[in-house]
This record gives sequence, C-alpha cells and structure tokens, in this order.
Amino acid sequence: MEKAFVFLATGFEEMEAIGTADVLRRAGIQAATVSITGNKTVVGAHGIPVCADYLFEEAPLAGAAALVLPGGLPGAHNLNAHEPLKEALLQQYRDGRIVAAICAAPLVLGGLGLTKGRRATCYPGFEEALIGATTCGANVETDGNVITGKGPGLVFDFGLALVRAIKGNAVAEEVAAGMLLA
Repeated sequence: MEKAFVFLATGFEEMEAIGTADVLRRAGIQAATVSITGNKTVVGAHGIPVCADYLFEEAPLAGAAALVLPGGLPGAHNLNAHEPLKEALLQQYRDGRIVAAICAAPLVLGGLGLTKGRRATCYPGFEEALIGATTCGANVETDGNVITGKGPGLVFDFGLALVRAIKGNAVAEEVAAGMLLA
C-alpha cells in the first residue's frame, strides 16, 4: 500500500493537514501525520490540538509515495526551520518521489530549490519564496514530482492532485465522486 506523510508543526493550517490526509485515505493511501515538535500533540493555527500518528524521529519515511506540507502561520515557517525535515524532502525529491506543499508551505520547497524551473502556486503574497518558479496563481500545480496548492479553500483539489499522481486519474475521479455523495 502506498504511504504518504503529512507533517505538523505548531501553527499548521488544520484544514490543509486533516483534509489532505482524509482525501488520501479515501483513495486507499496510508496517510499518516508526523509531528516535528517532539510532542505528538500539535496545536494548529486556529488553536485546534491534533494528535499525530508519529513523532518525526519515529516515522518510517523511506519509500513514501509523498511527503506533504500543510501551510498556516507560523506553521510553514516552523516547518522551514526543521533541518531533518528539509533533508528528508531533498532525499524524497532526489528519489523522484512526490513532495507537496500548500498555502504558505511551498516556501519550504522554494528555499530548497525544488521549485526552480517548475510551475508552482502558493497562498497570495508568498510567490517570492518560490525561487525560480513560474507562478500563474493556479489553484493547484503538478509539475513532475512537485505538487503545490494555493490555500485552505482548495484542500480537496490539492488532495485529489496527490491521489491522481499516486494512484491515477480513475481513482481520483472515484474519490471525488464519493465526496460529492458524502
């Protein structure tokens, strides 16, 4: 079964983290949350505490289909300050597997040089952080193994883009149809 990991830092955007994990699980992808704080309980940008599945040090990241960064402030900046996470993202990228970020979190990918020469999107006002990227303000951009999303209102589009990249268009369409009926 394909695995994906969604990283939680203090101040993460709750909708983006939980919504993305939910869409991935609906597609049969083993999505797990990972705390980078040293504590399994992480408080989001809107004061909602979430219990992560793993601490960063325990997470079995090797071979994951996708590593996913939710935005939120100061969550995106906290993700960017976590060097072991950035090392994991670089390894994931070098291995040709998916790195994904939504809202403010694409700033992490931009700072690592992973948006250079690619189409990318982010929350309005963070475009400068997408170093070397072509930004068009799209809701979601998939360019090779880099997937970026604009913001919390587009979390389902972002999640479905991940499903499409991991399991194909037919599964993404099936999940989308199922969410309309839910």
